[in-house]
Amino acid sequence: MERSELDHIVIAAASLDAGVAWVEDRLGARPVPGGQHVAMGTHNALLRLGPRCYLEVIAIDPAGRAPARPRWFALDEPGMQARLATCPALITWVVRTPSLASACARVPDLGEIMPMTRNAFRWKISVPDSGSLAWGGILPTAIQWEEGDDGIVHHPCDVLPASGCELVSLQLSHPAAVLGTSGIVALFRELRIAGPVDLKSGPKGLAAVIRSARGEVVLG
Repeated sequence: MERSELDHIVIAAASLDAGVAWVEDRLGARPVPGGQHVAMGTHNALLRLGPRCYLEVIAIDPAGRAPARPRWFALDEPGMQARLATCPALITWVVRTPSLASACARVPDLGEIMPMTRNAFRWKISVPDSGSLAWGGILPTAIQWEEGDDGIVHHPCDVLPASGCELVSLQLSHPAAVLGTSGIVALFRELRIAGPVDLKSGPKGLAAVIRSARGEVVLG
């Protein structure tokens, strides 16, 4: 069975500028512009956290067209919008898999498969029909990076500049994270997640420990 590797963490914000400033203030490194997601009416900025790991800041694009379906990452939900109006936040994370179809078949909670493209990047990503965060964002989104027109699988870290930041660990907790044959622990087993990820039982929570020029910083 294929392994799933931690690909990136997702910081959502009421505006992209607010999210970028929030990250820079905490880490001393500024995310660089990524681009638009036309199909979702969002845009992003990215910060490299390792050879194949990065931080994504995402927000609704005020210049974009609203999609016919709910946006991903719960960005259309009133509760999320109220939360982000107060402060940007780490809302979920993403794992990459060599076969998204297989991952979604094993873990239907991931959602449906959507093809996406931007410049040289081609990928498929799992998105619940409702646009909500599976298991409140504790269950990751899954992504499969694909070959571009040039026959090469491009990953954002191939072009992102060094940031001086590194993801040390991703700390997750959920009330249903108990040992057994059901619940979120069973879903994690199905995904065979590789990377510095720690899931514990407790109140729902996400926290990323990042080594930066300002020391180890916790983003949550």
